[in-house]
Amino acid sequence: MARERRHFDAYFKLEVVRLIKEQGRAVSEVCHSLDLGETAVRRWLAQYEAELGGGAGIGKPLTPEQQRIRALEAQVKRLQEDNAILKKASAFFARELK
Repeated sequence: MARERRHFDAYFKLEVVRLIKEQGRAVSEVCHSLDLGETAVRRWLAQYEAELGGGAGIGKPLTPEQQRIRALEAQVKRLQEDNAILKKASAFFARELK
C-alpha cells in the first residue's frame, strides 16, 4: 500500500535542515521523529548546502535569499524578453518610415 505523496513548504524544510545542522541531530533520528523519508531530507540538506555556497540548488529554494534571487532572476528574464520585443518593433517601424 503506497503512501500518498506529501508536500512541504520551504519553511518546514528549512526547519528540518536547521534541526540537523544547528542542533546536531542525526538525519535518521529527525526522519523517524517527524515521519519523513531520509532521501527527501538528504536532498533538502544538499539543496541547503548548495544555496549557502551561492548556487541555485535543485527544486524550490529553501532560504528566503534564494527565493528572492529566483524571483529577481525571473523578473530580469521577463524584462529582457520585453526589451528584445521592443527593439524588434522599433526596427520594424523605423523601416516602415523610410
